[in-house]
Amino acid sequence: MRSGLRGDLGQRKRFNAIFVRIGKKSGFKGRSEETMLLKNVTDAETGKLLTDHVWLNLTESFLAAGIQEGMTIEFEARVKEYTKGYVNRRYNIDQQKKDLRLSHPTKFRVATS
Repeated sequence: MRSGLRGDLGQRKRFNAIFVRIGKKSGFKGRSEETMLLKNVTDAETGKLLTDHVWLNLTESFLAAGIQEGMTIEFEARVKEYTKGYVNRRYNIDQQKKDLRLSHPTKFRVATS
């Protein structure tokens, strides 16, 4: 659980993070979606480390910002709860649990230190 984000559940905030790389996730019917990996996600106002990493969907605003690997970036996102884990009803397996994510990221720019 990303407990550092718990206090901001449902809020839209500004974050800082280091862009690591672009990846892919498999989607519905084999369609793949591009994602981005960010590490050391901190609150832009307080500088407090909130989570060690987060995967976000790759967005047009991210691509337009011209961000390169290793750059520290600033962006806005909403903190939301989601369910993750494995379920197999046939064998009565339910390993789901709740976690927190950053949703609807916008306003990407290179952070000024």
